[in-house]
Amino acid sequence: MMNDIIADALTRIRNASMRKLDTTTLVYAKVVEAILEIFKNKGYIDSFHIVEEGSKKSIQVVLKYENDKSVINEIKRVSKPGRRVYKPSSEIKQFKNGYGTIIITTSKGVLSNDEAHRQGVGGEVLCSIW
Repeated sequence: MMNDIIADALTRIRNASMRKLDTTTLVYAKVVEAILEIFKNKGYIDSFHIVEEGSKKSIQVVLKYENDKSVINEIKRVSKPGRRVYKPSSEIKQFKNGYGTIIITTSKGVLSNDEAHRQGVGGEVLCSIW
């Protein structure tokens, strides 16, 4: 049984990028789909699509590489089931001088740090990537 589906998804992406795999398969969840949408818009992954096998769904992620090196340097889960991390909108600014992205779940949905700062909302910090 999996307790933290987000941590599992991030670990699968991290492991696949370290092994230089083209694709990896994740367990489907709406929050994982929202996180992957942000990763795709920010250029950390090439694409993803949802695969339905009977009643089960999974997400096929196509990883992105430049010059045989993964675009993802580090991907980390911040808020965990045992320790939740919340940030107000005033503390959500740039991450790694604009090279990185923080994913936050807010009352307006799952947003990147710059979008949450623009909308003036805070929330639970899910993960960081750069």
